Amino acid sequence: MTSTQGLIAFFGHNSKDAAVRRRAIAMQRAGFDVVGYMPHRGAPATDIPFDVIDLGETQDNAYAKRIAAIHQGAKIASARPGPLQNAGMIVARNLDMLAMAAKVKKRLSLDAPLVYECLDIHHRLTGNSLPARLLRSLEARLLAQCDLVVTSSPRFETAHFKQYYPGQYRHFLVENRLVSGDAFGPRPSELKTPQSGHLKIGWFGNLRCRRSLELMKGLAQAFPTQIEIILRGYPALSVIPDLDGEIAGIPNMRYEGRYRAPQDLEAIYSEVDLVWAGDWYETGANSLWLLPNRIYEGGYFSAPALAPAGTETGNWITRNGAGEVLDEPIERSLNTLIAALLQNPAPILEWQRALQALPQDTFVEPPTLMQELYNAARTPLRMAAE
Repeated sequence: MTSTQGLIAFFGHNSKDAAVRRRAIAMQRAGFDVVGYMPHRGAPATDIPFDVIDLGETQDNAYAKRIAAIHQGAKIASARPGPLQNAGMIVARNLDMLAMAAKVKKRLSLDAPLVYECLDIHHRLTGNSLPARLLRSLEARLLAQCDLVVTSSPRFETAHFKQYYPGQYRHFLVENRLVSGDAFGPRPSELKTPQSGHLKIGWFGNLRCRRSLELMKGLAQAFPTQIEIILRGYPALSVIPDLDGEIAGIPNMRYEGRYRAPQDLEAIYSEVDLVWAGDWYETGANSLWLLPNRIYEGGYFSAPALAPAGTETGNWITRNGAGEVLDEPIERSLNTLIAALLQNPAPILEWQRALQALPQDTFVEPPTLMQELYNAARTPLRMAAE
């Protein structure tokens, strides 16, 4: 691909990660060339739709090895300086890749603006423990070297960056929307009436929340002949080591394995009447603040979402009329809601109407956003403040 806008050097945490690929593709769709400086997890990545300089293998949750990986990755990247010296912007996804990118930028004396893309606030950064304070001290030093901070939820900025680093950064919001031009198909134009006395509920994506699994199991057991629970995606083995075994005795609950995004999205969201969008993986912090992919994917295909009250996901649902927000105790309020919807599914149709009335860019990121991000990163601090 020949760039019409410039070149972006992208330090991503895993070249095989679907979200990393989606961000790189969004940059390409906006007219940029992309060169990834990325490690891989498991077997080396194949069929990557952008140029990648491989930084070696890393492992999930191998925090003790991260420091060595940062130094090794910086060494490899510095030995391949050509794209970096031509880059108009350097994007680093997550804190360890920001540390690596900052090290490389200093070592090579690069002038390109450095952008910190923060998709989650890790629990190790929250609270007042000594490790959390030490990590925030590191984050503060790295922020001082950044020209822009990108978050996927506005609450990451207000609850974390604004709290700990006021006046020390500039912020840009890039939500976890679908990417314009991907093969996810058209939006539905007609309402889908649920089968009488029967509902299908989907929990898709990163299946990492133990409480959500227990909620879905309890719901399936409470309505054994009236609802189906369909799980698809990537179980976090540290939390749910044997998903198939856990649901084996629940006939109206099934795990359909991984799926391809965006190719499979229409099929999986069109199958369900409701999408579970709750998360307590990092209770009290990241889980309260995040905006997951599933609300945008499901919303595009008119599948209403369910989420706990008090969360940013719940705020998004309320603001867009996109489903129902549940109060604690969720176990009770969820069962009460499902029982009511089985008797009268009219609210589901109203939520579908609300979703279909929303503009497409509620769910799909336009190519112009990456150009806006590029321009914001390259705007001098003095001009940005004026």
